Amino acid sequence: MKKALVTGGAGFIGSFLCERLLSEGHEVVCLDNFYTGSKNNITHLMKNPRFEMIRHDIVESILLEVDWVFNLACPASPIHYQYNPVKTVKTSVLGAINMLGLAKRVKARILQTSTSEVYGDPEIHPQPEGYWGSVNPIGIRSCYDEGKRVAETLMMDYHRQNQVDIRLIRIFNTYGPRMHLNDGRVVSNFIISALKEESLIIYGDGQQTRSFCYVDDLVDGIMKMMKKDNFIGPVNLGNPGEFTILELAEKVIELTNSKSKIIQKPKREDDPVRRRPDITLAKKELGWEPTIPLESGLIKSITYFKKALEDLA
Repeated sequence: MKKALVTGGAGFIGSFLCERLLSEGHEVVCLDNFYTGSKNNITHLMKNPRFEMIRHDIVESILLEVDWVFNLACPASPIHYQYNPVKTVKTSVLGAINMLGLAKRVKARILQTSTSEVYGDPEIHPQPEGYWGSVNPIGIRSCYDEGKRVAETLMMDYHRQNQVDIRLIRIFNTYGPRMHLNDGRVVSNFIISALKEESLIIYGDGQQTRSFCYVDDLVDGIMKMMKKDNFIGPVNLGNPGEFTILELAEKVIELTNSKSKIIQKPKREDDPVRRRPDITLAKKELGWEPTIPLESGLIKSITYFKKALEDLA
C-alpha cells in the first residue's frame, strides 16, 4: 500500500481520485486551498483513518513524506482560471516546481495532470501525443494553456536532469457529479440551465466539437498510469466520441425534459474548433479506454445537479 498525496484533492476529479485510492487501501493526504475545491466533496472521507486533509496552496512549498504525488491542483474552467490569470500561471508553474522538488527529495513517483489545452486550436485531428499544438501565447486562455505546457517542460527536465520518476497525462473534457455549480464548463452550464428552464447559450454556430469523458473512466486511466512502470507519457486520457456543442445541448434538453431554448452568442476568443483525443497510446500502454457512454454519464450528472439545486433552494 502507498501513501499518496493528491493536490487539488477536494476538487471535482481530485475527490473521486481520493475515494478510489482509499478504496484500494492506500493512505491519502489531500491538499487543497479551496479556491475551486469544496469540503462537501470530501466530507464523507473525513472519518476514514487513512485520509488526511491539509489546507494549503501549492504555490508555497510543503514538507511531506509520501510514495506517490498526484498533481491536480489548478482551476480548470475558463471562468475560474481567467478570474486571476497570474495566479493560474503560478499554480501551474510554481506548483509543479514545488511538487517536483518534494518528489525528488523523498524519491516519490509524481503524476502531472496536463490537459488537451496544450494542443490549443489544433491543426491535426484527432490529436496524437506527438502533436506540439497551436496555442496563442498571449491570448486570454494562455494563462492555463501555457502554464500547463511549462509544467510539462518542468516534469521532463526534472526527469532528465534529476531522474525524478514522472508520469504525464493529458486530460480531455471530463464531466460528472461534484462539478462546481458555477463551474462555467459546457456540460454543467447546459444541465443547470436546462434544469432551471433557462436558455442554453451556445457561443458561435454550435458546430465546434468536444469529446466528453465521464469522471470514473478518467480516474481509471489515472490509476493505470500511476501504476505503470517504464512508461512516462505523455498520454491522452479522454473519450474519442466526438459531439458538436449543439448536439450536446439538444441531448441535455431531451434528458432533462426541459422547455429550454438554445440561443447563440458570438464565438469566444481562441475557442478551439475541434477537439478529440487519439487514444491509441493509452490502449496500447495502459490497456485503457472509456466504457461509459455520454447518455449514461449525463443521466448521472443530471441526478447530481438536480439534488444540488434542490439543496440550495
